[in-house]
Amino acid sequence: MQQMEQNIFQKYLEGKSVFLDRSIITPHYLPSSLPFREKQIEQISSALASTLQCKKANNLFIYGKVGTGKTVTVKHVLQQLQEFVEEKQAPVNFAYVNCRNYNTKYKVFLKALGKFYPKEDFLGYSAAFVYEKLLQYAEKGQHLIIVLDEIDKVRDLDELVYSLTRANDELGQGSIALFGISNNLFFKDRLDARTKSTLLEQEMVFPPYNAAELKAILQERVANAFKPGVVSASAINLASALAAQESGDARTAIMLMLRAGEEADKLQLDQISDVLVRKAKASVEEEVILNMVSTLPKQQQLVLYAVSLLTIQGKGLQRLTAAGKSEEGVFFSGDIYSEYKRIALSLGESIVSSRWFREYINELDTYGLLLTTASGKGVRGTTTLIKLGFEAKKLRPILEKELMGE
Repeated sequence: MQQMEQNIFQKYLEGKSVFLDRSIITPHYLPSSLPFREKQIEQISSALASTLQCKKANNLFIYGKVGTGKTVTVKHVLQQLQEFVEEKQAPVNFAYVNCRNYNTKYKVFLKALGKFYPKEDFLGYSAAFVYEKLLQYAEKGQHLIIVLDEIDKVRDLDELVYSLTRANDELGQGSIALFGISNNLFFKDRLDARTKSTLLEQEMVFPPYNAAELKAILQERVANAFKPGVVSASAINLASALAAQESGDARTAIMLMLRAGEEADKLQLDQISDVLVRKAKASVEEEVILNMVSTLPKQQQLVLYAVSLLTIQGKGLQRLTAAGKSEEGVFFSGDIYSEYKRIALSLGESIVSSRWFREYINELDTYGLLLTTASGKGVRGTTTLIKLGFEAKKLRPILEKELMGE
C-alpha cells in the first residue's frame, strides 16, 4: 500500500517562525496603551464625560490622514468607557459604525440598533420605524454616542447628520451625540447649511507621527510580536524612517515589519534585517496606496479616476523635465476638471466648484497620488500641470469598484 503524502499544510506548522504573536504586528490590533496620543485620548474622554453625569455629550468631529491613530484612539476610549459604564451601571451606551460598510442613513441606523437591541432584527422595517426605535431607546434615559468612522462615505450624509443632531429636540430624557471620523478635513464644508447649523460640534485634528514616534511605537509592538533578538535595531529604524518619509503613517511602519517577518518565515531566516524591510517596501506601498484610495471621499475618487482614465487613454502631454528627461502623461488642470465633470454627470454625482477641485488636487498631491507642478509662463499662461503618482491600470479597477460597484 502506497504511503500517503504529507498534507500540504503540515510544513506551515513544522517550519520555524520569527513571530511570537503575529496579531500584535497587524494594523487591526488594539493595543492597551497608545503612546503619543495622550492629548487626544484626554480630549475625547472629556467630550464623553458629561454622559456619565446624565448629560448629552458634545458632537465631536475627528480628522487626520490615514494611519494617524484616529480609529484606534477612539476605540481605546470607547473600551475604557464600556468598562466604566458596566462597573457603575451608568445609563450610557454607544454604537461604532464603519461607514465604508454601512454607507446609508438606513444602514447606519440598523447597525446602531443591532448594538442597542442585540436580540432583535429590524431588517426590512422602514427608515422611519428604525429611527423611532432609536429614539425610544434613548427615551429610556439612555445617553447614546453614535460613532461614524469614515463618515464621509455615507451617501445621504446630510439627512443622517440632520436626523441625529435634531433627534435631541424630540427627546424628553436621554440624548444622542454624534462622533464623526474622517480622513478629509474639508468634508463638513460640503454639508447643507441647515445641517451644519445643527451640529454645534467640537473638532480635533490628529497630526502625523514623526520618525522618533514611529520608532517608539514599533519598538513596543516588536517586543511583544516577535521572538527576542529577532528584529535588528537598524530594521526598526529603517521601517520608522520610511513610514515617516512617506506620510507619518503608523500602519505603514507596522505593515513593513509584518511583511518583513513573513518574508523571514518564508525563507526560514532567524533575523529580520534592513534587506527584508527594503524588500517589503514595494508591496506595502502598493497595499497602502490601494487601501488609501478606497477610503478617499467620493469626490476625490472622481478626480483621481478622471486622471487615471486620461492617462490610460494616452491623452497627456509629453514634456522635458528639469533634468532633460522626457515625461509622459502630464495634464493641464483644466483638462482634468472637464473630464471630472463628464464622469460626475454620467454617475449622477454633484459637481464641485473649481475652487474645491483645486483643494482636492492639493490633497491628493499630499498623499502622493498626484504629482503637481506649475507650468511656467507661456503654457496657457501659468497653470498647474498634473501627473498620476501611481499606476493607472492598478488604480482604475479599485476606483470603478468604489464608484460604480463593479
